Amino acid sequence: MNIRTFGGFSLALRNLLRHRARTAGTLAAISLGVASLMLAGGFVQDIFVQLGEATIHSQTGHIQLARQGFWATRTRTPENHMIEQPNDIKRSLATFPGIEQIVTRINFSGMLNNGKRDLGIIGDGIEPDGEAKIGSFMRYIEGRALTDNDTDGIVVGQGVARTLNLKIGDRVTLLISLAQGAVNTLDFEVVGIFQSFSKEFDARAVRIPMAATRELLDTQSAHLLVISLSQTEKTDIVAQAIRAQANVSGLELLTWRELSDFYEKTVQLYDAQFGVLRLIIFFMVLLSVANSINMTLFERTREFGTLLALGETPGSVFALIMTESALLGLFGALLGVTIGFVFAFIFSSIGIEMPPPPNSNLGYTAQIRLDLTMSLTSGGIGFLAAFLASVLPAHRASKLNITDALRHGV
Repeated sequence: MNIRTFGGFSLALRNLLRHRARTAGTLAAISLGVASLMLAGGFVQDIFVQLGEATIHSQTGHIQLARQGFWATRTRTPENHMIEQPNDIKRSLATFPGIEQIVTRINFSGMLNNGKRDLGIIGDGIEPDGEAKIGSFMRYIEGRALTDNDTDGIVVGQGVARTLNLKIGDRVTLLISLAQGAVNTLDFEVVGIFQSFSKEFDARAVRIPMAATRELLDTQSAHLLVISLSQTEKTDIVAQAIRAQANVSGLELLTWRELSDFYEKTVQLYDAQFGVLRLIIFFMVLLSVANSINMTLFERTREFGTLLALGETPGSVFALIMTESALLGLFGALLGVTIGFVFAFIFSSIGIEMPPPPNSNLGYTAQIRLDLTMSLTSGGIGFLAAFLASVLPAHRASKLNITDALRHGV
């Protein structure tokens, strides 16, 4: 009875069960490699998600709209790119599905004085109650956030408070130069000191109520419309939906990814690092499986010699070995995906306490975020490594000299 009449698949499965120790070792190598890829990928994915949410909910919102040319010249002539009657545009955009809220902002720069020294700052005039959700990742280490009832309240970044030695209740003077050459000043009371994910931002940032900003700048217009969505994953869909109306209104649209250069560079860095890690694990699995298969085939030399002596073709022997390896790869990949999900659930339930990233004030609790694509990719890498590791050993086994093979080990 030859391989074809018996069934190559059935015989391959029997051979795996017959060599249980070797099979278990090979399965362990494949499954651990697959699980490692999943856990590393899920950890990196969590970094992307948490960094993205921190960026959105402390600075940018999901989408921002501004007059054409604002982002290119905002540090020089922001007054030339004001949105006239922003409330009308807000009402027209609020009907789009997926939009949770829209708030206006006015950007400004100036000097903050505590009575003893000055500090150059960058500031936002905000709608306090509307910003509560967008700014949900801002942590107030002292005091509280602004509310719509505040008329002369100001919140400052931790770096600003540290430089000017500010405490809750202190009075400060904000000085702003207008485009016409005049200088306006207003006194404020410090009601909150915040931390965001960025030390650089906290070192210069202040926020004041929209009413006070309009009084300082003598305007009813706004620089930005900041849109908050119900789901971050729908950012591109909503952006595409409202882009046409934005263009008609003479507005330029940018998503949070386009607004955050730090996020994009971080993603590129970790993607490159994870790509190298994926390659290393692939070769580790490849070499481990190749070693195990070589040892197994060496021990089975007389078996292959017997098959060839009974009339099996070299192609049949090669196909048998590759079928065994494909089954090993499949079972190892499935086992690895299962192990990956189990450990991801355990680690995510416990949480992984992480220190503050570079240029950040805040640590965070990491999780392992897995999705179908990542799981299939990791399993596919494990399967491919097992399959490729078998090609050369299978080729050598199919080309054995029958006489030498039958005398092997004698």
